[in-house]
Amino acid sequence: MDKLTQWIEKYLLPVADKIGNERHLIALRDAFIGAMPATMAGSIAVLINAIIRDMPTQFIPRYDASTIPVLKEIIAINGFVWNGTLAIAGLIFAFSLGYNISKVYGVNELAGGIVSLSALVQGIAFSVTTTINTPVSAQLMNEINEKFSDAGWSATPEGLTASQWGWLQLSHLDGNAYFTAMILGFISTIIYAKLMQANITIKMPDSVPPAVSKAFAAIIPATAALYAIAIFNFIFGKISNGMLFIDWVQEFIGKPLLAMSQGFGAVILATILIQVFWFFGLHGMNILAPVLEGVWGVAQITNINLFNDGGATLVKQEGYMWVRGSFDAYTMFGGNGGTLVLIIAILIFSKRADYRTVGKLSLGPGIFNINEPIMFGLPVVLNPIMFIPFILAPVVSTSIGYFATVAGLVNPVNQAVVWVTPPFLLSFLATGGDWRAPIVTLVSMIAAFVIYAPFVIAANKADIKG
Repeated sequence: MDKLTQWIEKYLLPVADKIGNERHLIALRDAFIGAMPATMAGSIAVLINAIIRDMPTQFIPRYDASTIPVLKEIIAINGFVWNGTLAIAGLIFAFSLGYNISKVYGVNELAGGIVSLSALVQGIAFSVTTTINTPVSAQLMNEINEKFSDAGWSATPEGLTASQWGWLQLSHLDGNAYFTAMILGFISTIIYAKLMQANITIKMPDSVPPAVSKAFAAIIPATAALYAIAIFNFIFGKISNGMLFIDWVQEFIGKPLLAMSQGFGAVILATILIQVFWFFGLHGMNILAPVLEGVWGVAQITNINLFNDGGATLVKQEGYMWVRGSFDAYTMFGGNGGTLVLIIAILIFSKRADYRTVGKLSLGPGIFNINEPIMFGLPVVLNPIMFIPFILAPVVSTSIGYFATVAGLVNPVNQAVVWVTPPFLLSFLATGGDWRAPIVTLVSMIAAFVIYAPFVIAANKADIKG
């Protein structure tokens, strides 16, 4: 055990420390956090609709909330909230990313957010084309082509085509845009920031108000950055025979990454890395936030939107089995490592006064998934007795949640729930009110408890040094 600890401290910790303090990854992590108020508001709207519109259908035949006064108005209001949050989550994230990249570079954050947002928007689809294959008479074809061509209609003997400009494609605005926003947001904002740092700006007299001076200073860097992205989009369109970069990213980067994230190996690897980092006092969730939020977080937004459109059935048909919130529902009860059950095991089995005191003080926060008191008070961090259960318990509990979801024993997580929500309520709400989810959480907790308990008992015999 000592040799393993020494090896990790010598080779793994320096790498993890560099990753955790790399400014671009910090900006990416903070960008996800910055977008959270909007995504949580949208999730609350979808969750309320799930409770009043979808959940009762499991128990009440012919229930239809859209016919019930007050409820149908609440559902409509929540629809507006969704329109301004999850439906455009990619736009919100793009601005947050540019803002936070500019922040770590020490330049005008507001302008940086606008640059990143503009870089994403300039490359999305602004038109829609629909074709109906049906026989068209010569007379009707000529009439449509002569009278309705300005409205975007055209006709051939084989069918009708309608093209409209100004229709923004939602799949270019929602969580699907995250990967493209990361690429274009980083490139455009870094160009802007570097030019700002090089002082290639318009300088205004000191008498000009600061807000005006800052705005003018950002004009040249922002323009150069946006033209760089525009030239890239133009060249990419020529090379790809008119394909938009965002469509290419979604097809050849986004989908493969999301598909890989659904494999059991990927889920367990992420779980182990989170725990290893935390054992050595590094915030594993923060270090892996770019992956957790950038991959499983995107999958979660997809599930939320699918649930909004067609409930849990549509999520199971077209959505993802494991998303960001799945870790919270089935692995992180009490915080990273499932430490709530460690606290319970200490209160039942421990004979050590120090363990029991820390356990009692940590129980309250642990119920709300705050585990710093137990992590640093016991401590779990760098405690060789706790290394094995701290790694093994989350692996087992994650496996239980994963296979229960894949087997269809419980609905996939389809809601974003605030992480401080107590465990059983969290999994119930996160699955759109599936009563089976708290049972899966309970089974996961029992398994984790069985793993932790022997090590708590063994700690009774450990030497206590003052």
